[in-house]
Amino acid sequence: MTDHAPAPSGAPLADNLAAAFQIEGWPVRGRLVRLGETIDAILSAHAYPEPVAALLGEACALAALIGSSLKFEGRLIVQAQGDGPVRYVVADYDTQGHLRGYCRFDEAEVAAVSQGFSRPGARTLLGEGLFVMTLDRGPDFERTQGITPIEGESLSLAAEHYFQQSEQIPTKVRLAVGAVTTDAGTVWRAGGALIQLIAGDAARGSTEEAWDRSRALFQTLGDDELIDPTVSPETLLFRLFHEDGVRLEDARALQAVCRCSKDRIGTVLASFSPEERAEMVEDDGLIRVTCEYCATVYELEPEDVGEG
Repeated sequence: MTDHAPAPSGAPLADNLAAAFQIEGWPVRGRLVRLGETIDAILSAHAYPEPVAALLGEACALAALIGSSLKFEGRLIVQAQGDGPVRYVVADYDTQGHLRGYCRFDEAEVAAVSQGFSRPGARTLLGEGLFVMTLDRGPDFERTQGITPIEGESLSLAAEHYFQQSEQIPTKVRLAVGAVTTDAGTVWRAGGALIQLIAGDAARGSTEEAWDRSRALFQTLGDDELIDPTVSPETLLFRLFHEDGVRLEDARALQAVCRCSKDRIGTVLASFSPEERAEMVEDDGLIRVTCEYCATVYELEPEDVGEG
């Protein structure tokens, strides 16, 4: 049993959710993520160029897809880093259903690779580098980390390669991010879906035929379907697997929540020497620190930090 935030009582969740799904009688497990205002809050906190925002949205959807299956209280951190225009993308999911993320990038380099007719993918933006997943079970446990090279042009392919290389689990992943026009204006949306093969055994026999069929159906899933606010999760799954029967299970609410606070910032600043902190003081006598994740600006009096 996980410790994710449960769905509110009443009507089932239709958005900002992560859920498992089961295809009746198939040796395949799956998960689905739909993000509306949650991803819009994360991406709108910064003036990201469109390709960078899309990459971060994919990372957040991927973190929720994988993190929502955790069976312990803690965090999953998905990150990719390379020598391309985007130096670093990170998405942080915790088992309360809280998401946050950010990118570091060179604006001129991103503009240079965005001249074509299609949105540049993860490999173009990140270049040669690493795909990393980190499990954090809290202060009483060591972090565990899996690292693979970035393979393929998308984060979906990088994740599939990770599962194949690190865990030997056949996996297919779809991720989509886009700006959608609503009555409230243009907002960001994201979605993701994942299926994994359950290995055959003496009782189950070979599962390869079922895997081939599920992959073929999964490939028909369109990016527009994943982010369309008018298509419910149940409708989306029914379109894919209606011939065999499919059910959504254990839907969990997702929220954009950052763990930054004035106290945390003060603790970090206290680790610097008085001389270093003195250099941070601005003309009005305050130290200002901006959270990289949510862009909140904290103002601190120098005398309130450490001994300075």
